Amino acid sequence: MTSIRRAAVAAALALVLPLPIAAAAPAFAAAPSAEASAGPAPVGFTAELPRPTGPYAVGRDLLHLVDQHRRDPWVPSAGARQLMVSMYYPARPGSGVPASYMTTDEARLFLQEKAPGSGIPPEALTTVRAWARTDARPAPGRFPLVLLSPGFTLPRALFSSVAEDLASRGYVVALIDHTYETPGVTFPDGQTLPCAICDQPPTGGLPAVAESRAKDASFVIDRLTSAHSPWSYAHLIDRRRIGMAGHSIGGDAAAVTMAADRRVRAGVNMDGTFQVPVPTTGLDGRPFLLFGAQSDESPGMDSSWDDAWTSLDGWKRRLTIAGAEHGTFSDLPLLSQAVGRPSPPGAIAPLRGLAITRTYLGDFFDLQLKGEPEPLLDGPSPDEPEVAVQLP
Repeated sequence: MTSIRRAAVAAALALVLPLPIAAAAPAFAAAPSAEASAGPAPVGFTAELPRPTGPYAVGRDLLHLVDQHRRDPWVPSAGARQLMVSMYYPARPGSGVPASYMTTDEARLFLQEKAPGSGIPPEALTTVRAWARTDARPAPGRFPLVLLSPGFTLPRALFSSVAEDLASRGYVVALIDHTYETPGVTFPDGQTLPCAICDQPPTGGLPAVAESRAKDASFVIDRLTSAHSPWSYAHLIDRRRIGMAGHSIGGDAAAVTMAADRRVRAGVNMDGTFQVPVPTTGLDGRPFLLFGAQSDESPGMDSSWDDAWTSLDGWKRRLTIAGAEHGTFSDLPLLSQAVGRPSPPGAIAPLRGLAITRTYLGDFFDLQLKGEPEPLLDGPSPDEPEVAVQLP
C-alpha cells in the first residue's frame, strides 16, 4: 500500500469512527461462537446495508478452514494456517434467521485499532443490519464461485454489501478473513485472534502479504471444490467458473492468484496498488478489471496500474469513479454516515458509491463467468456519469 493510499484509509476510518453515540446500550459479554447473536442496537445508531439487487434471497454460512500443509506465515508459533470464510449463496426466500455483521470481539478490536478513545461501543458494529440469513435453504442449481479478499487491516465484514449482492445475482461467494492481517478474527471456539502485522508490515513487505493471500485463496478453492469439501453446500459450486475480486492489497492478490492458479478465470482489483507486478507475459489471456477511485487510479496517477494495463493480455477495462475514495468499495462510508459524519466535500454519496461498485462488479462477472452480454462495460454510460471507462 502506498503512503498516499495508507493516508486515504486512515482518513476514511477517521470519518467512520470518531463520533460517540449517545445513550449507548451496555456492553455485552464476548461472543461464545463466530455466529453470535447481534443483540439490540445502541440508542442513536441505525445502519442497514442496501438491499441486494438480484432475484435470489441470500444465505450465509461461516466456514473454518485449516491448511495442515502450511504453517502460518505471520505467527509461525500458531501452527497451521487457519482462516475464517463467510460463504454467501443463493437461497430460498423465507428461510433462515438474520446473520450477524461481526462478533463483539471483532468489533471491539476493530475500534481499538482504528478509533481508540472514540467512545463507540462494539455493539454499534455488531448490530449493523444485513440481508443474508444463517441456516437458509439453498436455491436449486449450480453457480459460479467468486472469492473476495478485503483490504489490508480491514475485516471481511466491511465487504458484506458486495458479497450479498453477488450472491443475490446467482453466485457463491467466499469472503475471506486473512488471519493476523485484520484487527480481529473470531473462530468457532470463541477465540478471537488479533492482528500481528497491522502496525508493521512483515519481512518482505506488502508484496509478501499479497503472495500469502494468493496461497490462502488457492487453498480455499482446493477445499471448496474437493470431493470431501467441509462446506455442506459445496454442490452449489460450478468448478469450471471461478473468479476473484479484492480491495486494495486484496485486489493485488487477485492478480497474484491468477498468475499462479489457472482455475481463476477472471479477476478484479478494486483500488489497490500492484505491490506484485502483473507478469509481463500477462495472465494467459484471462480477463481482468481495474476498478478504482478517479483520484487514485486514473491514467498517470498510479504507475503500477499503468504497468498492469500494458501487461494484461486478455479482455480488460480500466474504470474510475469520480468522487470515490479508497473506502468507497466497502461498507465503510455507509457506517460513517450512520454515526453522523458527513462525507468530505466532493465525495460520492455512500449508497451511490456502493451501487456503482456492485453494479459493475456484478456485470463483469456476469460477462466473464456467465457469458451474458453487458453493454455497460463497453464504454461511458449516461446512466453512470461518475464512471470513466478506458478501453484497450
